[in-house]
Amino acid sequence: MKVFGFQFAPVRHRKEESHAIVEKMLEDTAPPPGSFVVLPEMFDSGWTFDVDAATEGDSPAWAARIATRFQIHLQIGFGRKVSRPPGAANATVIAHPDGRLGAVYEKMHPFGFTEEPRYYAAGTQLVLDRVGPFKIAPTICYDLRFPELYRHAVLAGADLITVIASWPAPRIAHWRALLIARAIENQAFVVAVNRVGTDPDHEYGGESLIVSPQGEILAEAGPNTAVISADIDPRTTASWRTAFPALRDHRTDLLKPIPEAQFAVDP
Repeated sequence: MKVFGFQFAPVRHRKEESHAIVEKMLEDTAPPPGSFVVLPEMFDSGWTFDVDAATEGDSPAWAARIATRFQIHLQIGFGRKVSRPPGAANATVIAHPDGRLGAVYEKMHPFGFTEEPRYYAAGTQLVLDRVGPFKIAPTICYDLRFPELYRHAVLAGADLITVIASWPAPRIAHWRALLIARAIENQAFVVAVNRVGTDPDHEYGGESLIVSPQGEILAEAGPNTAVISADIDPRTTASWRTAFPALRDHRTDLLKPIPEAQFAVDP
């Protein structure tokens, strides 16, 4: 399967302009039908505490139209309104070529180093969605620092992990190290897409990566707008997990299970 990461700078609080950037990148890249294209966290508003700006419009509906138009699977990051306090969540969803939307994942770890927990509720469910031959576990930015989340996902069957982000430049070395670690320890592909550019508070580091289950960098970007891509095969994951069966030695008794009912699975 062909996977792409679109690394760019969202136009802060101007969703239509951000949508136009993505559509132009798609036209220029021309991903083959059935490809999986991943966009950054809050791709159309920028990472923001202006909840109204983050949640206005219907970003998933736009993604569904674009996925149908280009016949791709398209993962977006967006703000959504929720019924629990404080009333919004930092979320991601995959739109499929037939216009169907998968299960929505909400960021389990709002970034407590900032005011994000004041504006966005923590997610409560892991999500698995299927794209082609892969079972995908989507995650968001700060989630990357919490490895137990990824182990739960892999134990539930994930063989591809996505991390969409607005990761600041000063800690970009952590980004790279943690992505490679998540791939190696879970024997899974990792597709990680960060944004670039600046907002009033941050400079973002880019360096999006596609990493193999053995930790090999298959594609990477620098600090500027870029498209990364790679051809990946689930047989790579299966054969490595058979040849080096580290996951069989995992002590599930040391990791409190998440009840099956807590998984939102899109078959």
